[in-house]
Amino acid sequence: MIEGVKFVELKANVDERGYLIEILRVCDEHFVKFGQVYLVGNFSKGTIRAFHKHNQLWDWFFISHGSAKFVLVDDRKNSPTFKNIETFIISSRNPALLSVPPGVYHGWMSLEDDTQMISIASEVYNRTSPDEVRIPYDSFGDVWSIKPR
Repeated sequence: MIEGVKFVELKANVDERGYLIEILRVCDEHFVKFGQVYLVGNFSKGTIRAFHKHNQLWDWFFISHGSAKFVLVDDRKNSPTFKNIETFIISSRNPALLSVPPGVYHGWMSLEDDTQMISIASEVYNRTSPDEVRIPYDSFGDVWSIKPR
C-alpha cells in the first residue's frame, strides 16, 4: 500500500427504514482537518477524471451511488513507496472511504452510469491559485482498462 493511503471499509447500519453510513469522523485516525465537501457525478460509465496531486491538501473519497475505479501513484521522492501504483474499487454496495495524502497523484473512472462521488478535502479549494498539479489521464500507461479474470 502506498505510504499514507488508507482504504477504510465502512459499515452500513441497516434497519427497516433504510441505511446510514458514517463516512468520516473527526476522531478517525485518518482525519486531518476539514476544508470542504463536494459532490461529483459522472453521467456515463467509463468517464475518467485524472490525474492530479496536491502539495498540502488531503482528499477523502466515498462513492455514494454507482461504482468507480481509483488509481493512485506515489510521487513523493522521499517516500518508501515512491512510484508505486495502487488501484481501488469503491462501490455504493460495498461502502469504503479512500484517504489520499498530499503528493499522491489520483484519479477515478466510473464503472457504471450515473456514478456519484462525495469528496471531503482538508483545505478549501483556492480557485485563483489551486493546490494541484495536473497531468494527462494516460501518464502512467494503461491503468484504466478492466482486466479480465
